[in-house]
Amino acid sequence: MVIKILIAIILGVIVYQDLKDREVYGFVFPVLIGLLGFLHYENTIKINFLYAIMMNVGLLIVIVGILYLYTVVKLKRPFFKEVFGWGDLLFFLALAIGFPTATFLILFVFSLIFSLVIWLVLKHKAKHDTVPLAGYMAGFLGVVFITNWSTNVITLYQI
Repeated sequence: MVIKILIAIILGVIVYQDLKDREVYGFVFPVLIGLLGFLHYENTIKINFLYAIMMNVGLLIVIVGILYLYTVVKLKRPFFKEVFGWGDLLFFLALAIGFPTATFLILFVFSLIFSLVIWLVLKHKAKHDTVPLAGYMAGFLGVVFITNWSTNVITLYQI
């Protein structure tokens, strides 16, 4: 129960800081990675835990690599200075370590869609012209976790 409360608090911190200033304290992501990794480890078969992390991180490398190439070659803009934040990458890594592959893919895709929709609705009111991707994704994950913890309608680790 303490782990779940800490995860909820950290997700709230990420949402708040990313929406407010587009900066999140650096120590928050390693803590989130550790807590999500612990939950994943405790709720799955140990060998599946290792396979899932390897597959998820491999998928992330491919996705971020394609995004990087597109940014540098097509957009001709610096990747980590203008297009993508380190916090976004660390949040992606937290998802990759925190969930089995099927759950990771579902959460990753739907949190990106959620982030896009929220940004399109709210961008005219935003102080900044960049998307608080980690913040929106953390908000989405927080809703998923709270729904899972309070209703057990969705299963995050038995897919």
